[in-house]
Amino acid sequence: MLSKRSLIGLLAIGCLSAIVYGLIIQESQPVAGNSYIGFGVLFLFLVAMPLFIFTEGKGKNVKDYMLTEENIRKMQAKSKKRPKKEDKV
Repeated sequence: MLSKRSLIGLLAIGCLSAIVYGLIIQESQPVAGNSYIGFGVLFLFLVAMPLFIFTEGKGKNVKDYMLTEENIRKMQAKSKKRPKKEDKV
């Protein structure tokens, strides 16, 4: 059985292949080519991307990724502790 990650990957590859196929046939069949491109983009951004974000972001704390004053202070403290690459040379 396929895992969620591989299923989302296959969905994304299918969407990208629909976009490429639409670009290839667009010169000979413009209506069908535009339809393939449109449905590929639609499914990529409205189905595959939210599924990916939902499955990969599960269990993570959103506050860790927000730019708050506390996180800015933590980043500044870390940058002061680490010597810069230019200082080593």
